[in-house]
Amino acid sequence: MRVVAILGLGCSPHSIDPFRKNTATHWNIGLPPSSDETDAIAIFGGDGTIHRHLAALVKLQLPVMIVPAGSGNDFARALNLHSPRHSVAAWQQFVATGQNLQTIDLGTITPLNRTLGTHHFCCVAGCGLDAEVARRANALPRWMRAHGGYALSVPAALLSYKTPNIKLWIADDRDTYVVCRDQPTLMTAFANVPAYGDGMKIAPRAKIDDGQLDICCVDQISRAKLLRLFPTVYFGKHLGIPEVHYFQEETTARIRSSARCVCRRGIRLPNTNRSGRRPSSPACYHTVRNSDDCYRFGN
Repeated sequence: MRVVAILGLGCSPHSIDPFRKNTATHWNIGLPPSSDETDAIAIFGGDGTIHRHLAALVKLQLPVMIVPAGSGNDFARALNLHSPRHSVAAWQQFVATGQNLQTIDLGTITPLNRTLGTHHFCCVAGCGLDAEVARRANALPRWMRAHGGYALSVPAALLSYKTPNIKLWIADDRDTYVVCRDQPTLMTAFANVPAYGDGMKIAPRAKIDDGQLDICCVDQISRAKLLRLFPTVYFGKHLGIPEVHYFQEETTARIRSSARCVCRRGIRLPNTNRSGRRPSSPACYHTVRNSDDCYRFGN
């Protein structure tokens, strides 16, 4: 079997050694130019490494094994891969039988100015405070990101953050967009998996293969109350707070926001209006939906 490895930060060719044992496999490092040159891909890293290569993985349409070795490994956990040891066991089963493949959903973010391209995501996309916190967390040293970097970035982000007005449309059965929210919103998250930020269960009901996009919106609340309630998100208990609204959709959501950007781990999307130019009053329009480009991952 021909396999290629993608090595994230902190990983080396020695990371592959446990996966070579007792398997008839030939390994190379780096994405192949086409799917004709390999049979499977192994990603050694975290959520950021996966997202950086997701567009290429969608094009290649090859089976992928995730080895959790990053500062945030929420996607691997959604596949029940909680440690490299679990990935080794799943890999050995795949090499022996090829049967332990799971087809998953992917989300897409499409600016209304389609010349900016479509961006895939497999974990969580966010707009509002979430994007600002993620921007700050991604600038931290790797060791700090792996030890509560997202939570550590919240207080600093709140000091200067101004709650934007977010308008959210949901497509009905006839693909007609209906406004479901138009008000100041602290953040809106679009989730394909239950957690992000290395364990924050922002969408505890999300499943990676249910064909639905889980949406969590948080109304404008005081800084003091937000800091007091923030720890509840690690247990998924925030859904009981009156200012939190949660729903699941099988169709498309469209969002307009005065927030600076829509962001997912490792990716920052541009702030644009319908024409693609920067507006004088910041606003961005994006369409977020479940993708038809479902993907297969080993577990």
